[in-house]
Amino acid sequence: MSAGGEPVLTVEHVAVHFGGLVAIADMNFAVRPGEVLGLIGPNGAGKTTAFNVITGFLRPTKGEVRFKGVSLNGLKPHEVTSLGLVRTFQRTSVFQNNTVFENVLIGLHRRGRATVLDTLLGLPRERRSEQELKAEASSILRLVGLDRRAFELAGALPYGDQRLVGVALALAAQPSMLLLDEPVSGMNASETANFMKLLGTIRERGITILLVEHDMPMVMGVSDRIVVLNYGRIIAEGPPAAIQKNPAVIAAYLGHGAGRAHHHA
Repeated sequence: MSAGGEPVLTVEHVAVHFGGLVAIADMNFAVRPGEVLGLIGPNGAGKTTAFNVITGFLRPTKGEVRFKGVSLNGLKPHEVTSLGLVRTFQRTSVFQNNTVFENVLIGLHRRGRATVLDTLLGLPRERRSEQELKAEASSILRLVGLDRRAFELAGALPYGDQRLVGVALALAAQPSMLLLDEPVSGMNASETANFMKLLGTIRERGITILLVEHDMPMVMGVSDRIVVLNYGRIIAEGPPAAIQKNPAVIAAYLGHGAGRAHHHA
């Protein structure tokens, strides 16, 4: 299933406090290269906060996040992205009044800009021709299954397809690790099934995936391993089959009145 080796992402003793409120108390987990890791938990468990800390939108009160051995503490979101750790956003990141193709091209152009660090280190950046970028945009759209909608306005697409434009934009940043924040929320059953297949294709390209999702059968179906958060602490970690039967996990979900954790995938 997942590749072995040193973890690509390590979250160590991370805590996040908002004033007197403890959003995350003490969070420790690691993601191995090539793995699909699902991060689940009832509403308010701290999943979104965890994502925001990892991607530089929020500073932890204590603890450290490392990506490929580099500490992310204090880095800005665009600096985290330039390291190859890329998140998908909800629809707001999609350029509504541009075509799907233009969206991906914009993403590729953004990536092409030399970072401040590259400039300081005097690293040569390859200047890609417009033809090469267009060819790459086409291949990304084929990958996510939007090639037929390439020249439609992104804002006019159905909700599920707009989510896919977000994934295409993330892939344009050439991630080695992709963070997906509830990617199938609002998708119907067939869109969700297609998305699960897409995740398989993305991981075949060697991209590691961290996934936060409410859709239990989907998470159980795609994850190699699942980490469960409740009240800002990790209460369980393991393969889907073990998590589904874990009494602490079932109690956490039933206690919150959210859907059953032992839903069959």
